[in-house]
Amino acid sequence: MSNKLKLDLTEKYYEDALKVIPGAILGIRRPYNFVPGEYPIFFEHAKGGRVTDVDGNEYIDMLCAYGPIIIGHREEEIDNAVIEQMQNKGFCFSLTQPIQNKLAEKVIELIPSAEMAVFVKTGSDATTTAIRIARANTDRTKVMRCGYHGWHDWCVEVKGGIPEKFYEDVYEFHYNKLEELEDLMKMHGDETAAIIITPVGHPLADKVQMPAPGFLEGVRALADKYGAILIYDEIRSGFRFDLGGAQKVFGVIPDISVFGKAMANGYPIGAVVGKEQYMKVLADNVFLSSTFFPNSLEQVAALKTIEILERDNVLDVIKAKGTVFGQKLEEIARKCDYDIEISGAPFMPFITFNKDPQNLYKKLRPGFYTELIRRGVFLQPFHHGYVAYRHTDEDLQHAANMIEESLGELKKYI
Repeated sequence: MSNKLKLDLTEKYYEDALKVIPGAILGIRRPYNFVPGEYPIFFEHAKGGRVTDVDGNEYIDMLCAYGPIIIGHREEEIDNAVIEQMQNKGFCFSLTQPIQNKLAEKVIELIPSAEMAVFVKTGSDATTTAIRIARANTDRTKVMRCGYHGWHDWCVEVKGGIPEKFYEDVYEFHYNKLEELEDLMKMHGDETAAIIITPVGHPLADKVQMPAPGFLEGVRALADKYGAILIYDEIRSGFRFDLGGAQKVFGVIPDISVFGKAMANGYPIGAVVGKEQYMKVLADNVFLSSTFFPNSLEQVAALKTIEILERDNVLDVIKAKGTVFGQKLEEIARKCDYDIEISGAPFMPFITFNKDPQNLYKKLRPGFYTELIRRGVFLQPFHHGYVAYRHTDEDLQHAANMIEESLGELKKYI
């Protein structure tokens, strides 16, 4: 039996925030994306693989800030490198510091599609830059998209405040549905500047998918057939599936790729990398500039993060832990009385409740995540989780046990 969490301070801060910030918190962190009244709304601190809310409740953090935390929270080696840069050199200048060259050389060394690189701050910055590069290279307008690519006008799902003209040339197809892309390209291929796709499928609020045999190869072939530029959105998969991204794992190489999240273990940075013939339009034909894009703290953090990922074989460790965790979840699912599905292991585990004719899943899902948060495991009902390096074997075993316990409590919700 689990008790409701004490969330007095979190509710107070939420009420305070509502008075000064529209919706209190931005976007995906708002309470309705979790279980309102059951989940904390404000965190206080974190360390390693655990996070503590403002009321003092501690959780195994399996959402990992929606992906940036690849090693762990408050990694001293990374933070110390950043502090040293801040104290001894500074980080925000009218000109650029040479550390950008080191980071560019490193990502070019690691990522198959990278011959040149530029750095931005966010994933949305990166995807939008990639689309601008593609349109400039092809003198075409239309874009075929598959997956979540950020909040900018051309790709955001919620259209409030955005004139239709800003996204009328963007067409969606679904992951592993090559025939949808084939049909779109038959209609629009000669006007298509780019095909942008997440090489690992992670649709909004749906299970994580790996590419079906021939899917990525088929996308690559269609881009080549119609002269479109193929872009991989590796914001989530990059520096997690492999240091070279999912493209290195699957062996189908795009023209341009975008990276972010795990690249700097929480520091805000994004990268756009690609073949020189396409990237060079940024030198004179495409404008890309921001006061903060060249700031060096994030570049220092990225270099140090990549150094640790290489030195300590971090991704191999995560894969091993995540594989065991996924196997435990599969075993739990097989014994479960409800129609649940496990996807995304070893790197991005997700427990989803399949739709049923009676719509019981709408009660089972919040019920399950209510029980789980009460047991100290932080996951999100509509978004896959992550396995981090600092998650111990004991953390993951406990998480699996609590998942099993929580599923066992669901009768009372229906």
